[in-house]
Amino acid sequence: MKTLIASALVATAALTGVASAAPSTAENAARIIQASLPDADLSGLSTQQIVAVAQTLQNTDGGAAKKAGVTEALINSLN
Repeated sequence: MKTLIASALVATAALTGVASAAPSTAENAARIIQASLPDADLSGLSTQQIVAVAQTLQNTDGGAAKKAGVTEALINSLN
């Protein structure tokens, strides 16, 4: 019984840690996007969408103009 309770507490602590990490991940992603597109309107995007846009920005091959163009098109399609 003690093992079951301990396992439940560990699982709860792990899930709480994941939930609290999400806002900082979104904040970091938004900073990455704002660095390339200072005027980007992210207000209509969910946390998951902001992170996905930042990942796309980082994974797009090419110069800054291409990355900005792809990122801006993605943001516009999600809004």
